[in-house]
Amino acid sequence: MKLIIDGQVNVYYVQTLCMIFFPGEKFSEDCEILPNTPVMHLKVRSDEVGYSVDAQLAQGEAQASAHRDYTYRDDVTCDKLLKLALGDAILAVCGEVCGYRPSWGMLTGVRPSKVATEMLKNGISKTRVKKILSSEYFVIPKKAALATDVALNEARIIATPGKKDCSVYISIPFCPTRCAYCSFVSYTSKRLLSLIPDYLAKLCDEVKETFACINRLGLNVKTVYIGGGTPTILTDDQLRMLLSVIAESTDVSKLEEYTLESGRPDTITPEKFAVAKEYGVSRVSVNPQILCDEVLQGIGRAHTSEDFYRAYEIAKNADFKVINTDLIAGLPGDKFSTFAASFDKILALRPENITVHTFCVKKSAEILQKDSKVYDIRGGDTGKCVDYSQIKSMHEGYKPYYMYRQKNTVGNFENVGLATDGNEGLYNIYMMEEVHSIFAAGAGAVTKAVDYIPVDGSKPFIKRFFNDKYPYEYLRNNDSIEKLKEIELFYQERHLLD
Repeated sequence: MKLIIDGQVNVYYVQTLCMIFFPGEKFSEDCEILPNTPVMHLKVRSDEVGYSVDAQLAQGEAQASAHRDYTYRDDVTCDKLLKLALGDAILAVCGEVCGYRPSWGMLTGVRPSKVATEMLKNGISKTRVKKILSSEYFVIPKKAALATDVALNEARIIATPGKKDCSVYISIPFCPTRCAYCSFVSYTSKRLLSLIPDYLAKLCDEVKETFACINRLGLNVKTVYIGGGTPTILTDDQLRMLLSVIAESTDVSKLEEYTLESGRPDTITPEKFAVAKEYGVSRVSVNPQILCDEVLQGIGRAHTSEDFYRAYEIAKNADFKVINTDLIAGLPGDKFSTFAASFDKILALRPENITVHTFCVKKSAEILQKDSKVYDIRGGDTGKCVDYSQIKSMHEGYKPYYMYRQKNTVGNFENVGLATDGNEGLYNIYMMEEVHSIFAAGAGAVTKAVDYIPVDGSKPFIKRFFNDKYPYEYLRNNDSIEKLKEIELFYQERHLLD
Protein backbone atom coordinates (compact mmCIF):
# COMPACT_ATOMS: atom_id res chain seq x y z
CA MET A 1 0.00 0.00 0.00
CA LYS A 2 1.23 3.49 -0.83
CA LEU A 3 0.80 6.31 1.70
CA ILE A 4 1.40 9.92 0.66
CA ILE A 5 1.19 12.15 3.73
CA ASP A 6 1.28 15.94 3.90
CA GLY A 7 1.47 17.04 7.55
CA GLN A 8 2.68 15.90 10.94
CA VAL A 9 1.07 12.59 11.89
CA ASN A 10 1.95 9.33 13.59
CA VAL A 11 2.60 7.23 10.47
CA TYR A 12 2.38 3.94 12.37
CA TYR A 13 -1.10 4.87 13.62
CA VAL A 14 -2.19 5.61 10.05
CA GLN A 15 -0.79 2.26 8.91
CA THR A 16 -2.65 0.35 11.64
CA LEU A 17 -5.91 2.02 10.62
CA CYS A 18 -5.31 1.06 6.99
CA MET A 19 -4.51 -2.53 7.93
CA ILE A 20 -8.02 -2.94 9.36
CA PHE A 21 -9.19 -2.84 5.74
CA PHE A 22 -6.07 -4.18 4.02
CA PRO A 23 -4.72 -6.92 6.37
CA GLY A 24 -1.22 -8.11 5.60
CA GLU A 25 -0.38 -5.03 3.50
CA LYS A 26 3.18 -3.73 3.49
CA PHE A 27 4.08 -0.06 3.45
CA SER A 28 7.11 1.40 1.71
CA GLU A 29 7.98 4.84 0.42
CA ASP A 30 9.30 3.32 -2.81
CA CYS A 31 6.35 0.93 -3.16
CA GLU A 32 5.68 0.02 -6.79
CA ILE A 33 2.15 1.12 -7.68
CA LEU A 34 0.50 -1.75 -9.54
CA PRO A 35 -3.05 -1.60 -11.01
CA ASN A 36 -4.68 -2.82 -7.77
CA THR A 37 -2.32 -1.16 -5.28
CA PRO A 38 -4.25 0.94 -2.70
CA VAL A 39 -2.96 4.54 -2.71
CA MET A 40 -3.94 6.95 0.05
CA HIS A 41 -3.28 10.70 0.16
CA LEU A 42 -3.57 12.40 3.56
CA LYS A 43 -3.39 16.13 4.16
CA VAL A 44 -3.40 17.28 7.79
CA ARG A 45 -3.54 20.87 8.98
CA SER A 46 -3.93 22.54 12.39
CA ASP A 47 -4.75 26.13 13.40
CA GLU A 48 -6.07 27.97 16.45
CA VAL A 49 -9.46 26.30 16.02
CA GLY A 50 -8.52 22.65 15.60
CA TYR A 51 -7.51 20.03 13.02
CA SER A 52 -8.60 19.45 9.45
CA VAL A 53 -7.95 16.17 7.63
CA ASP A 54 -8.42 15.43 3.94
CA ALA A 55 -8.19 11.80 2.89
CA GLN A 56 -8.31 10.32 -0.60
CA LEU A 57 -8.10 6.61 -1.41
CA ALA A 58 -7.89 4.92 -4.79
CA GLN A 59 -7.70 1.22 -5.58
CA GLY A 60 -8.14 0.33 -9.21
CA GLU A 61 -11.37 1.96 -10.39
CA ALA A 62 -12.66 2.55 -6.86
CA GLN A 63 -12.08 5.99 -5.33
CA ALA A 64 -13.27 7.89 -2.28
CA SER A 65 -12.51 11.15 -0.50
CA ALA A 66 -13.41 12.67 2.85
CA HIS A 67 -12.86 15.96 4.69
CA ARG A 68 -13.08 16.19 8.48
CA ASP A 69 -12.80 19.21 10.81
CA TYR A 70 -12.31 18.63 14.55
CA THR A 71 -12.44 21.58 16.97
CA TYR A 72 -10.26 21.62 20.11
CA ARG A 73 -12.02 20.37 23.24
CA ASP A 74 -11.27 20.70 26.93
CA ASP A 75 -11.98 17.02 27.59
CA VAL A 76 -9.66 15.64 24.88
CA THR A 77 -5.90 16.13 24.42
CA CYS A 78 -4.61 17.47 21.11
CA ASP A 79 -2.97 14.12 20.33
CA LYS A 80 -6.20 12.21 20.92
CA LEU A 81 -8.24 14.74 18.94
CA LEU A 82 -5.92 14.33 15.95
CA LYS A 83 -6.28 10.56 16.18
CA LEU A 84 -10.07 10.91 16.20
CA ALA A 85 -9.94 13.15 13.13
CA LEU A 86 -7.60 10.80 11.28
CA GLY A 87 -9.64 7.77 12.25
CA ASP A 88 -12.88 9.37 11.10
CA ALA A 89 -11.47 10.35 7.70
CA ILE A 90 -9.58 7.09 7.05
CA LEU A 91 -12.52 4.90 8.09
CA ALA A 92 -14.77 6.89 5.76
CA VAL A 93 -12.65 6.44 2.62
CA CYS A 94 -11.55 2.87 3.33
CA GLY A 95 -15.09 1.87 4.23
CA GLU A 96 -16.44 3.29 0.97
CA VAL A 97 -13.78 1.66 -1.23
CA CYS A 98 -13.90 -1.72 0.55
CA GLY A 99 -17.64 -1.75 1.30
CA TYR A 100 -16.91 -2.72 4.90
CA ARG A 101 -17.55 -1.28 8.36
CA PRO A 102 -15.22 -2.65 11.07
CA SER A 103 -16.95 -3.73 14.27
CA TRP A 104 -14.34 -2.02 16.42
CA GLY A 105 -14.33 1.22 14.45
CA MET A 106 -11.03 3.06 14.77
CA LEU A 107 -9.84 1.12 17.85
CA THR A 108 -6.64 -0.52 16.65
CA GLY A 109 -4.78 -1.48 19.82
CA VAL A 110 -4.34 -4.79 21.60
CA ARG A 111 -6.71 -3.70 24.38
CA PRO A 112 -10.00 -2.39 22.93
CA SER A 113 -11.45 -2.04 26.45
CA LYS A 114 -8.66 0.38 27.43
CA VAL A 115 -10.56 3.44 26.21
CA ALA A 116 -13.60 2.35 28.24
CA THR A 117 -11.40 1.78 31.30
CA GLU A 118 -9.96 5.29 31.09
CA MET A 119 -13.40 6.88 30.76
CA LEU A 120 -14.82 4.88 33.68
CA LYS A 121 -11.87 5.95 35.85
CA ASN A 122 -12.72 9.55 35.02
CA GLY A 123 -16.21 9.10 36.42
CA ILE A 124 -18.10 8.75 33.14
CA SER A 125 -21.15 6.50 33.50
CA LYS A 126 -21.40 3.08 31.87
CA THR A 127 -24.20 4.27 29.58
CA ARG A 128 -22.25 7.35 28.50
CA VAL A 129 -19.08 5.30 27.85
CA LYS A 130 -20.96 3.05 25.45
CA LYS A 131 -22.39 6.07 23.63
CA ILE A 132 -18.96 7.70 23.26
CA LEU A 133 -17.42 4.50 21.91
CA SER A 134 -20.18 4.30 19.30
CA SER A 135 -20.38 7.98 18.32
CA GLU A 136 -16.73 9.08 18.48
CA TYR A 137 -14.80 5.85 17.85
CA PHE A 138 -17.42 4.27 15.51
CA VAL A 139 -17.54 1.02 17.50
CA ILE A 140 -20.76 -0.86 16.78
CA PRO A 141 -23.11 -0.92 19.82
CA LYS A 142 -22.69 -4.58 20.81
CA LYS A 143 -18.88 -4.24 20.83
CA ALA A 144 -19.13 -0.98 22.79
CA ALA A 145 -21.21 -2.83 25.39
CA LEU A 146 -18.69 -5.70 25.47
CA ALA A 147 -15.72 -3.35 25.96
CA THR A 148 -17.51 -1.56 28.79
CA ASP A 149 -18.51 -4.81 30.52
CA VAL A 150 -14.96 -6.16 30.29
CA ALA A 151 -13.57 -2.89 31.69
CA LEU A 152 -15.95 -3.02 34.64
CA ASN A 153 -15.20 -6.69 35.37
CA GLU A 154 -11.43 -6.12 35.15
CA ALA A 155 -11.67 -3.15 37.51
CA ARG A 156 -13.60 -5.28 40.01
CA ILE A 157 -10.99 -8.06 39.87
CA ILE A 158 -7.92 -5.82 39.98
CA ALA A 159 -9.30 -3.52 42.70
CA THR A 160 -6.34 -1.59 44.19
CA PRO A 161 -3.02 -3.11 43.06
CA GLY A 162 -0.34 -3.46 45.70
CA LYS A 163 2.89 -1.55 45.19
CA LYS A 164 4.92 -4.70 45.86
CA ASP A 165 2.82 -7.24 43.95
CA CYS A 166 4.22 -9.22 41.02
CA SER A 167 3.64 -12.34 38.94
CA VAL A 168 5.99 -14.88 37.36
CA TYR A 169 5.90 -16.36 33.85
CA ILE A 170 7.93 -19.48 33.01
CA SER A 171 8.47 -20.42 29.36
CA ILE A 172 8.51 -23.95 27.92
CA PRO A 173 8.81 -23.16 24.17
CA PHE A 174 8.42 -26.69 22.79
CA CYS A 175 5.48 -28.47 21.15
CA PRO A 176 4.95 -32.04 19.89
CA THR A 177 3.90 -30.65 16.48
CA ARG A 178 3.53 -27.15 15.08
CA CYS A 179 0.05 -25.85 14.26
CA ALA A 180 -0.24 -24.37 10.77
CA TYR A 181 -1.30 -20.97 12.15
CA CYS A 182 1.22 -20.80 15.01
CA SER A 183 3.36 -17.71 15.49
CA PHE A 184 4.84 -18.51 18.91
CA VAL A 185 8.50 -19.31 19.38
CA SER A 186 7.97 -23.05 19.83
CA TYR A 187 10.03 -25.96 18.57
CA THR A 188 9.02 -29.37 17.26
CA SER A 189 11.85 -31.12 15.39
CA LYS A 190 13.59 -34.08 17.04
CA ARG A 191 16.88 -32.21 17.10
CA LEU A 192 15.39 -29.22 18.87
CA LEU A 193 13.27 -31.34 21.21
CA SER A 194 16.51 -33.05 22.25
CA LEU A 195 17.46 -29.73 23.89
CA ILE A 196 14.75 -30.11 26.53
CA PRO A 197 16.88 -31.76 29.28
CA ASP A 198 19.62 -29.11 29.07
CA TYR A 199 17.02 -26.36 28.65
CA LEU A 200 15.13 -27.51 31.73
CA ALA A 201 18.30 -27.61 33.83
CA LYS A 202 19.17 -24.04 32.92
CA LEU A 203 15.57 -22.90 33.31
CA CYS A 204 15.43 -24.30 36.85
CA ASP A 205 18.54 -22.30 37.73
CA GLU A 206 16.97 -19.13 36.33
CA VAL A 207 13.72 -19.82 38.20
CA LYS A 208 15.66 -20.10 41.47
CA GLU A 209 17.53 -16.86 40.74
CA THR A 210 14.31 -15.09 39.76
CA PHE A 211 12.48 -15.97 42.96
CA ALA A 212 15.59 -15.09 44.97
CA CYS A 213 15.53 -11.65 43.33
CA ILE A 214 11.83 -11.28 44.10
CA ASN A 215 12.51 -12.20 47.75
CA ARG A 216 15.37 -9.68 48.01
CA LEU A 217 13.05 -6.99 46.71
CA GLY A 218 10.42 -7.97 49.24
CA LEU A 219 7.74 -8.53 46.60
CA ASN A 220 4.54 -10.55 46.89
CA VAL A 221 4.01 -13.15 44.17
CA LYS A 222 0.34 -13.15 43.19
CA THR A 223 0.32 -15.63 40.29
CA VAL A 224 2.64 -18.08 38.53
CA TYR A 225 1.98 -19.04 34.91
CA ILE A 226 3.86 -21.84 33.14
CA GLY A 227 3.28 -21.34 29.42
CA GLY A 228 4.64 -22.27 26.05
CA GLY A 229 4.67 -23.88 23.64
CA THR A 230 3.19 -26.80 25.48
CA PRO A 231 4.56 -27.24 29.02
CA THR A 232 3.02 -30.73 29.27
CA ILE A 233 5.43 -31.89 26.59
CA LEU A 234 7.69 -32.46 29.61
CA THR A 235 7.79 -35.99 31.03
CA ASP A 236 6.41 -36.73 34.50
CA ASP A 237 9.89 -36.54 36.01
CA GLN A 238 10.78 -33.35 34.14
CA LEU A 239 7.57 -31.69 35.26
CA ARG A 240 8.24 -32.75 38.85
CA MET A 241 11.73 -31.30 38.59
CA LEU A 242 10.41 -27.89 37.50
CA LEU A 243 7.49 -27.75 39.94
CA SER A 244 9.65 -28.81 42.87
CA VAL A 245 12.07 -25.95 42.14
CA ILE A 246 9.15 -23.51 42.16
CA ALA A 247 7.84 -25.00 45.42
CA GLU A 248 11.27 -24.65 47.02
CA SER A 249 11.53 -21.04 45.85
CA THR A 250 8.14 -19.64 46.91
CA ASP A 251 5.15 -20.56 49.06
CA VAL A 252 2.73 -21.78 46.39
CA SER A 253 -0.07 -22.09 48.96
CA LYS A 254 -0.21 -18.28 49.10
CA LEU A 255 -0.62 -17.82 45.36
CA GLU A 256 -3.90 -16.44 44.07
CA GLU A 257 -3.48 -18.60 40.97
CA TYR A 258 -0.99 -21.19 39.70
CA THR A 259 -1.42 -22.10 36.04
CA LEU A 260 0.02 -24.96 34.02
CA GLU A 261 -0.81 -24.43 30.37
CA SER A 262 -1.53 -27.89 29.02
CA GLY A 263 -3.30 -26.99 25.84
CA ARG A 264 -2.45 -30.01 23.74
CA PRO A 265 -4.69 -32.94 24.75
CA ASP A 266 -2.22 -35.39 23.21
CA THR A 267 0.38 -34.44 25.87
CA ILE A 268 -1.86 -34.88 28.92
CA THR A 269 -1.64 -37.97 31.14
CA PRO A 270 -3.03 -38.80 34.59
CA GLU A 271 0.54 -39.01 35.90
CA LYS A 272 1.44 -35.47 34.78
CA PHE A 273 -1.71 -33.97 36.27
CA ALA A 274 -1.16 -35.90 39.49
CA VAL A 275 2.27 -34.26 39.75
CA ALA A 276 0.76 -30.84 38.99
CA LYS A 277 -1.90 -31.29 41.65
CA GLU A 278 0.67 -32.51 44.18
CA TYR A 279 2.71 -29.32 43.75
CA GLY A 280 -0.22 -26.93 44.08
CA VAL A 281 -1.21 -26.09 40.50
CA SER A 282 -4.73 -24.63 40.64
CA ARG A 283 -5.51 -23.89 36.98
CA VAL A 284 -4.91 -25.86 33.77
CA SER A 285 -5.81 -25.32 30.12
CA VAL A 286 -7.14 -28.20 28.02
CA ASN A 287 -7.68 -26.80 24.56
CA PRO A 288 -9.65 -28.48 21.77
CA GLN A 289 -9.57 -25.38 19.48
CA ILE A 290 -12.56 -26.97 17.74
CA LEU A 291 -14.40 -30.27 18.16
CA CYS A 292 -14.25 -31.27 14.50
CA ASP A 293 -11.57 -33.77 13.51
CA GLU A 294 -11.51 -32.66 9.86
CA VAL A 295 -10.78 -29.03 10.81
CA LEU A 296 -8.24 -30.12 13.44
CA GLN A 297 -6.37 -32.16 10.85
CA GLY A 298 -6.40 -29.23 8.44
CA ILE A 299 -4.70 -26.90 10.94
CA GLY A 300 -2.04 -29.42 11.93
CA ARG A 301 -3.30 -30.41 15.38
CA ALA A 302 -2.09 -33.93 16.20
CA HIS A 303 -5.12 -34.86 18.29
CA THR A 304 -8.80 -35.68 17.83
CA SER A 305 -11.97 -34.55 19.56
CA GLU A 306 -11.92 -37.84 21.48
CA ASP A 307 -8.43 -37.02 22.75
CA PHE A 308 -9.81 -33.77 24.13
CA TYR A 309 -12.60 -35.52 26.03
CA ARG A 310 -10.09 -37.99 27.46
CA ALA A 311 -7.77 -35.17 28.58
CA TYR A 312 -10.64 -33.15 30.02
CA GLU A 313 -11.76 -36.12 32.09
CA ILE A 314 -8.22 -36.49 33.44
CA ALA A 315 -8.27 -32.82 34.46
CA LYS A 316 -11.66 -33.20 36.18
CA ASN A 317 -10.48 -36.27 38.07
CA ALA A 318 -7.38 -34.38 39.23
CA ASP A 319 -9.75 -31.86 40.86
CA PHE A 320 -8.10 -28.59 39.83
CA LYS A 321 -9.91 -25.45 40.96
CA VAL A 322 -10.17 -24.11 37.41
CA ILE A 323 -10.11 -25.76 34.00
CA ASN A 324 -9.84 -23.45 30.99
CA THR A 325 -10.68 -24.48 27.45
CA ASP A 326 -9.74 -22.55 24.31
CA LEU A 327 -11.78 -22.43 21.12
CA ILE A 328 -10.91 -20.60 17.90
CA ALA A 329 -13.56 -18.97 15.73
CA GLY A 330 -12.91 -18.66 12.01
CA LEU A 331 -10.52 -21.57 11.50
CA PRO A 332 -9.92 -22.57 7.85
CA GLY A 333 -12.55 -25.11 6.83
CA ASP A 334 -14.82 -24.31 9.77
CA LYS A 335 -18.32 -22.86 9.57
CA PHE A 336 -20.92 -21.55 11.98
CA SER A 337 -22.77 -24.84 12.46
CA THR A 338 -19.55 -26.67 13.39
CA PHE A 339 -18.37 -23.93 15.75
CA ALA A 340 -21.77 -23.59 17.44
CA ALA A 341 -21.98 -27.34 17.97
CA SER A 342 -18.44 -27.35 19.42
CA PHE A 343 -19.24 -24.47 21.75
CA ASP A 344 -22.43 -26.15 22.97
CA LYS A 345 -20.47 -29.32 23.75
CA ILE A 346 -17.90 -27.30 25.73
CA LEU A 347 -20.66 -25.53 27.68
CA ALA A 348 -22.16 -28.90 28.53
CA LEU A 349 -18.90 -29.79 30.31
CA ARG A 350 -19.17 -26.62 32.45
CA PRO A 351 -15.50 -25.64 32.55
CA GLU A 352 -14.89 -22.73 34.91
CA ASN A 353 -13.18 -20.73 32.19
CA ILE A 354 -13.61 -20.55 28.39
CA THR A 355 -11.43 -18.45 26.08
CA VAL A 356 -12.73 -17.80 22.57
CA HIS A 357 -10.03 -16.64 20.16
CA THR A 358 -10.49 -15.31 16.65
CA PHE A 359 -8.32 -17.02 14.06
CA CYS A 360 -5.17 -15.00 13.51
CA VAL A 361 -2.28 -15.57 11.14
CA LYS A 362 1.16 -14.03 11.56
CA LYS A 363 3.61 -13.52 8.72
CA SER A 364 5.76 -16.54 9.64
CA ALA A 365 2.86 -19.01 9.84
CA GLU A 366 3.07 -22.10 7.63
CA ILE A 367 -0.54 -21.73 6.47
CA LEU A 368 0.26 -18.53 4.56
CA GLN A 369 2.46 -20.53 2.22
CA LYS A 370 -0.64 -22.44 1.10
CA ASP A 371 -3.22 -19.66 1.23
CA SER A 372 -2.04 -16.04 1.31
CA LYS A 373 -5.65 -14.82 1.61
CA VAL A 374 -6.56 -17.00 4.57
CA TYR A 375 -7.86 -14.05 6.54
CA ASP A 376 -10.80 -12.04 5.29
CA ILE A 377 -11.78 -8.59 6.58
CA ARG A 378 -15.47 -9.53 6.52
CA GLY A 379 -14.82 -12.79 8.30
CA GLY A 380 -17.51 -14.97 6.74
CA ASP A 381 -19.18 -16.91 9.57
CA THR A 382 -16.65 -15.72 12.14
CA GLY A 383 -18.72 -12.80 13.40
CA LYS A 384 -21.70 -15.09 13.98
CA CYS A 385 -19.43 -17.54 15.83
CA VAL A 386 -17.99 -14.84 18.09
CA ASP A 387 -21.45 -13.40 18.83
CA TYR A 388 -22.88 -16.85 19.52
CA SER A 389 -20.14 -17.71 22.00
CA GLN A 390 -20.64 -14.47 23.93
CA ILE A 391 -24.46 -14.52 24.01
CA LYS A 392 -24.75 -18.25 24.78
CA SER A 393 -22.08 -18.20 27.50
CA MET A 394 -23.64 -15.19 29.25
CA HIS A 395 -26.98 -17.01 29.31
CA GLU A 396 -25.15 -19.90 30.99
CA GLY A 397 -23.69 -17.70 33.75
CA TYR A 398 -20.30 -16.80 32.27
CA LYS A 399 -19.05 -13.21 32.23
CA PRO A 400 -16.51 -11.57 29.89
CA TYR A 401 -13.57 -10.55 32.07
CA TYR A 402 -10.59 -10.30 29.71
CA MET A 403 -10.18 -9.24 26.11
CA TYR A 404 -7.46 -8.49 23.62
CA ARG A 405 -7.04 -8.26 19.86
CA GLN A 406 -4.31 -9.15 17.40
CA LYS A 407 -3.43 -7.83 13.97
CA ASN A 408 -4.64 -9.74 10.93
CA THR A 409 -7.48 -11.56 12.66
CA VAL A 410 -10.32 -12.83 10.51
CA GLY A 411 -12.97 -10.11 10.45
CA ASN A 412 -10.87 -7.97 12.82
CA PHE A 413 -12.64 -9.59 15.78
CA GLU A 414 -11.51 -10.04 19.37
CA ASN A 415 -10.32 -12.73 21.80
CA VAL A 416 -12.43 -12.93 24.96
CA GLY A 417 -12.03 -14.74 28.27
CA LEU A 418 -15.33 -15.93 29.79
CA ALA A 419 -15.61 -17.24 33.33
CA THR A 420 -18.00 -18.13 36.09
CA ASP A 421 -17.78 -15.89 39.16
CA GLY A 422 -14.52 -16.24 41.06
CA ASN A 423 -12.82 -18.33 38.36
CA GLU A 424 -11.33 -15.63 36.14
CA GLY A 425 -7.79 -16.09 34.79
CA LEU A 426 -6.00 -13.58 37.00
CA TYR A 427 -2.56 -13.78 35.37
CA ASN A 428 -4.09 -12.81 32.02
CA ILE A 429 -5.58 -9.66 33.53
CA TYR A 430 -2.45 -8.70 35.45
CA MET A 431 -0.30 -9.21 32.36
CA MET A 432 -2.58 -7.38 29.93
CA GLU A 433 -3.50 -4.47 32.20
CA GLU A 434 0.11 -4.02 33.42
CA VAL A 435 -0.88 -3.39 37.04
CA HIS A 436 2.29 -4.96 38.42
CA SER A 437 5.62 -6.42 37.31
CA ILE A 438 5.77 -9.75 35.49
CA PHE A 439 9.07 -11.55 36.05
CA ALA A 440 9.78 -13.95 33.19
CA ALA A 441 12.15 -16.92 32.90
CA GLY A 442 13.08 -19.04 29.89
CA ALA A 443 13.67 -18.60 26.17
CA GLY A 444 11.60 -15.88 24.52
CA ALA A 445 10.40 -14.61 27.89
CA VAL A 446 10.07 -10.86 28.52
CA THR A 447 10.12 -9.37 32.01
CA LYS A 448 7.92 -6.28 32.36
CA ALA A 449 9.01 -4.18 35.34
CA VAL A 450 6.12 -1.87 36.20
CA ASP A 451 6.03 1.29 38.26
CA TYR A 452 2.28 1.31 38.63
CA ILE A 453 2.29 4.84 40.08
CA PRO A 454 1.60 6.87 36.92
CA VAL A 455 4.18 9.44 35.92
CA ASP A 456 1.70 11.52 33.92
CA GLY A 457 -1.48 10.80 35.87
CA SER A 458 -2.63 7.94 33.66
CA LYS A 459 0.06 5.59 32.36
CA PRO A 460 2.40 3.38 34.40
CA PHE A 461 6.10 3.43 33.64
CA ILE A 462 7.25 0.12 32.17
CA LYS A 463 10.68 -1.22 31.31
CA ARG A 464 11.12 -4.50 29.46
CA PHE A 465 13.98 -6.98 29.88
CA PHE A 466 14.32 -9.56 27.10
CA ASN A 467 15.64 -13.11 27.37
CA ASP A 468 17.25 -14.76 24.35
CA LYS A 469 14.51 -15.70 21.92
CA TYR A 470 15.55 -19.18 20.83
CA PRO A 471 16.37 -22.16 23.10
CA TYR A 472 19.82 -22.72 21.58
CA GLU A 473 20.69 -19.05 22.19
CA TYR A 474 19.29 -19.27 25.70
CA LEU A 475 21.48 -22.30 26.41
CA ARG A 476 24.55 -20.63 24.97
CA ASN A 477 24.36 -17.39 26.95
CA ASN A 478 24.68 -16.73 30.67
CA ASP A 479 23.08 -13.36 31.24
CA SER A 480 20.13 -14.09 33.54
CA ILE A 481 21.97 -12.85 36.65
CA GLU A 482 22.89 -9.60 34.91
CA LYS A 483 19.27 -9.15 33.84
CA LEU A 484 18.07 -9.60 37.41
CA LYS A 485 20.63 -7.05 38.61
CA GLU A 486 19.21 -4.57 36.10
CA ILE A 487 15.70 -5.26 37.39
CA GLU A 488 16.80 -4.65 40.98
CA LEU A 489 18.40 -1.39 39.86
CA PHE A 490 15.10 -0.39 38.23
CA TYR A 491 13.30 -0.87 41.54
CA GLN A 492 15.95 1.11 43.41
CA GLU A 493 16.06 4.00 40.94
CA ARG A 494 12.29 4.39 40.92
CA HIS A 495 12.11 4.15 44.73
CA LEU A 496 9.76 1.17 44.57
CA LEU A 497 11.32 -0.38 47.67
CA ASP A 498 10.35 2.49 49.97
